[in-house]
Amino acid sequence: MTLLDAPITPLDEQPHLPPGAVHVGARRRRWPGVGPLLAGLFLAILVVAVIRPSLLAHGNPLTVDQAATLLPPSIHHLFGTDQNGRDVYTRVVYGARESLSIGLAATAVGLALGMILGLAAGLGSKWIDTVVSRFLEVMFAFPSMLLALLFVAMFGAGVTSLIIAVGIGTAPGYARMIRGQVIAVRDTPYVEAARVLGHSRKRIVFRHVLPNAMRPLVVLGTLGVGQAIVWASALSFLGLGAAPPAPEWGAMLAAGRDYISVAWWLELIPGAVIVLTSLATTALGRHIQRGIEGRIST
Repeated sequence: MTLLDAPITPLDEQPHLPPGAVHVGARRRRWPGVGPLLAGLFLAILVVAVIRPSLLAHGNPLTVDQAATLLPPSIHHLFGTDQNGRDVYTRVVYGARESLSIGLAATAVGLALGMILGLAAGLGSKWIDTVVSRFLEVMFAFPSMLLALLFVAMFGAGVTSLIIAVGIGTAPGYARMIRGQVIAVRDTPYVEAARVLGHSRKRIVFRHVLPNAMRPLVVLGTLGVGQAIVWASALSFLGLGAAPPAPEWGAMLAAGRDYISVAWWLELIPGAVIVLTSLATTALGRHIQRGIEGRIST
């Protein structure tokens, strides 16, 4: 058995260590890894771009300069300029607010709908669980993006419709996970013990079931934001989201697709930012999930 395979002794049972020495297991638990650190750094930059974009980019993202159209990336224009002479870097920075706001709002809508359906199925009677489960199966039979497209087609394009559409598309997945978590917690020994002790159903639900069943929502929400941003950007790329000249990342992709043969940066840079944002939120969500599972297992 190697050193890495050896069990980690609890801190209160470890032998006395000399001053300045650090236990290998403790150091390994504290170090989050390069991936989560990079993800956190990237998301921190995005937060600054949302709160105070002027700290990262100077100028107006809507300012048109016909004398500087389709300039490639350079010292003066880090990400180049678009077909109207607008600085792409400035538009990407200012677009973080709208893109992340859409992703967060859509995730909130999806989680809210998922909680309603999941809690109704997990805490309701058997027939309610059956009805909700069959409804979710029908929803899963349609691609989530198709559901979002149908909603936007029915109620019209726009940011509000986009947020609700993406939320509805992601809600079935959240509902199924929340239902499974509620049922798992509902059947645990400590909940059964609370029933035996005569606690009311309301007390059991709000004191024991909900706090433990809702714990994974932080992870679900973090993972869902990246997915929602990708979906919202895809719908905006199709012209169903933010309208030009809004500096939204999906709208920027849509505006630059006609110039991809002469200005590759109009597609590459906004697309790369969308991908990096999705990867960063996913990496952070996985790290939070591993931390929660580690605390539960110990």
